[in-house]
Amino acid sequence: MKRRTTVISAVAAMALLGGGTATAVAVTGDDGGSSSAAQSSVRVKDDDGVSDNQEEVNEAKGAQVKAEDAIAAALKHTSGTAVGADLDSDDGRLVWDVDVIGSGNKWQHVEVDPGTGKVLGSHTERDDDGDDSAAHVAATLKGASTSAEDAAKAAASKGTVTSVDADDDGSVKVWEVETTSANGAEHDWHVDFQSGAVSVDHSSDDDGDDD
Repeated sequence: MKRRTTVISAVAAMALLGGGTATAVAVTGDDGGSSSAAQSSVRVKDDDGVSDNQEEVNEAKGAQVKAEDAIAAALKHTSGTAVGADLDSDDGRLVWDVDVIGSGNKWQHVEVDPGTGKVLGSHTERDDDGDDSAAHVAATLKGASTSAEDAAKAAASKGTVTSVDADDDGSVKVWEVETTSANGAEHDWHVDFQSGAVSVDHSSDDDGDDD
């Protein structure tokens, strides 16, 4: 199963403390889903008998709801700015985990059913770090012309989008997007905050050949 961290460069991410409590910049969990008010309608096979590649294929195929649609559903439920979305499975249940900076710069975690597009549950996460705050992330994204939804749409031609996260790559602000190909291979891409241009993430071990 996958583990996700949403990163803004120069902001130190700490581990999820549990019980619905997280730090400002990272929503990091061992495969979200446990906080859902309802269970996902999509089940995938993710036991020890399945290879990592096959697990990626199963998850990508299982998601009938695209990343951009999951983000839109989360924002309809919880108004604010989406800063990340990740497709995860927990005990065979597939879910879209969407992170939103909501009213008062509060971190909101929203879980969306990848089969129906319905919101399964949500909770507010406490910000324990005054410097590394949601306000910093919000300020980073304030001037962006490309949203998380836009980034997901832009990278969709490269494969099935399974993750979208905001990142500040040095002087170039980008969305980091992960896609899964039909054979389960993962590829990482940058989508520029302003132009929406898609480029290979050269910092990744997987440079992606399907451009």
